[in-house]
Amino acid sequence: MHNHSSEFSPDQHRLHHVEQHKHVGISALAHDIRRSKVVLVGNPNVGKSLFFNHLSGLYVDVSNYPGTTIEISEGRFGTYDIYDTPGVYGISSFSDEENVTREIVLQSDIVLNVVDAVHLERDLFLTLQLIDMGKNVALLLNFMDEVEKQGIEIDVKLLSTYLGVPVFPTAAVLKTGFDSLPLAIEQARRGEQDKMLHPKLHTMLSVSGSEAEALLILEGDTVIAERHGVPPGTEREDIYIERRNRVNLIINAILSERDVRTRLSTMIGRWSVNAWTGVPILFGMLYVIYLFIGTFVAQDLVEFLETRLGNEMWEPWIRGVIGEYVAPQSWLGTILVGEFGLATMTITYLLFLLFPLVVAFYLTLAVMEDSGYLPRLATLVDRSLNAIGLNGSAVIPLILGFGCVTMATITTRILGTEREKRIAATILQFAVPCSAQLAVIAAMLAGAGFQAMLIFGGTIFVVFVAIGTILHRLLPGKTSPLLIDLPPMRIPRLDNVMKKTLYRAYFFMKEATPWFFAGALGVGLMQVTGLLTVWQNLLTPFTTNWLQLPREASVSFVMGMVRRDFGAAGLYDLPLTTEQIVVALVTITLFVPCIASLMVLVKERGTKEASLIWIGTWVTAFLVGGLLSQALM
Repeated sequence: MHNHSSEFSPDQHRLHHVEQHKHVGISALAHDIRRSKVVLVGNPNVGKSLFFNHLSGLYVDVSNYPGTTIEISEGRFGTYDIYDTPGVYGISSFSDEENVTREIVLQSDIVLNVVDAVHLERDLFLTLQLIDMGKNVALLLNFMDEVEKQGIEIDVKLLSTYLGVPVFPTAAVLKTGFDSLPLAIEQARRGEQDKMLHPKLHTMLSVSGSEAEALLILEGDTVIAERHGVPPGTEREDIYIERRNRVNLIINAILSERDVRTRLSTMIGRWSVNAWTGVPILFGMLYVIYLFIGTFVAQDLVEFLETRLGNEMWEPWIRGVIGEYVAPQSWLGTILVGEFGLATMTITYLLFLLFPLVVAFYLTLAVMEDSGYLPRLATLVDRSLNAIGLNGSAVIPLILGFGCVTMATITTRILGTEREKRIAATILQFAVPCSAQLAVIAAMLAGAGFQAMLIFGGTIFVVFVAIGTILHRLLPGKTSPLLIDLPPMRIPRLDNVMKKTLYRAYFFMKEATPWFFAGALGVGLMQVTGLLTVWQNLLTPFTTNWLQLPREASVSFVMGMVRRDFGAAGLYDLPLTTEQIVVALVTITLFVPCIASLMVLVKERGTKEASLIWIGTWVTAFLVGGLLSQALM
């Protein structure tokens, strides 16, 4: 490092600008014990760099932290060394950014914690962790200009009282509050630690040497635990939950809104993540979705479109047109306009059953996203998903799976660990029906009655939980904590919702249509060559004796191997009793992933894992379907 004197005028600063790139480690942070180390810490995109640049002037060393590609900026301000750190949501060892930030914070004398005043519910979690570490902290409350615009009022004095550290309102873009930065450094002090944690931290001081490292060991940080030769703690979840509760308590006390709409949206947002109010809101929302998708679209709209436009108008017309050139009883006529005809049944299902339901699903998803409810749903279900080895962010691929399992499998990339990706991908293939499959399921269950719907939903839910729980216990590792941004609740914008809906529906139909035609062609060819009869004969003992379904239901399992929704569609016109409908739908829902999903699964999880899942779905589908059949019939 270079010892640049800080006693320069602004003009001299410009003349003596030096910028260097080199590697530094922990030892470099202690290169001059006479100079105090000030570290800027905060979530991503909270404006830390603007504060750092103001404090350090032009004397900046930019260095790659050893063993990483993470850049660390070091500067000087008076008698202080100033360090900028990567944006993180917590101090731990879940990523390179967190590892680097942890090491620099542990060596710091003073922490300037920069928070986004608009998103205090998110940012104060890190603030409380820094305070629990026993660090000298000052809070820089940034984006106060945005707070003013949104009609939010923050009781800064009360916030300082709750935290036990000084709080300085700022607006870095406007350079408002920059004159308070020297005072923030001078006044930084230890804050109000969690009273339950305080005695535990002091008990561990003989082992760790500092409260900061004691806290990280308690939270299960394996790197710090190994450094001191002790086993990592197992209290992370309890500490994180209590810290989140402290954040909620502070937020409820210090925030108020002048604008009625803002106040209402904030109140709804808080209700959505509270277990007592959030669960009723969730069930209310699911009921509205059921009324819209399950009743209005799946029954009323689809029945009109499929019956009037498909069966009564399109199919007779196209049969007449093709019949002038091809004999309907010939092999080509069977493939084009027969029972599984490319020009009849396939077109009817695609346009008049599949398309309206896919649009309805993506419309619902877009409204949930644009309103800000979806990330709150992730927060609400976090603890529930922890029971099956996932955190709340997994709710996003799981919900997307109800649109398209193929797309959802790709989305599992957002999950933090390979373990979580494996669990989520497996659950998606086993127990989450896509929107096209769900379309047929909803239409058939609507006619079967409410009791049938409960049995079907309960069975799939039990399988869903069982698979997650088994994998959670068998796979090594732990569930990573949920760290997610909560945008403000708002009325969805029509243009945003329509763009998302039409874009997703278009690409889904584009992806699904070739496979639908391929499935129909494959079944048609099997029908004219007699292979369909051979397949029916092979599956007849399972289908008729074990599942107690009509012999023709075996055709659906052929179709389901191409696309699960196509398999479900094959059950649609079979004469089934209420009990048979439930058994058939449970079996086809748990059945093998479609070809598109299988290809993506191979790409994402590897051939071995994809093969195990594929075989597992066969076994599970027929085992659960058969047991249910024996119980009901």
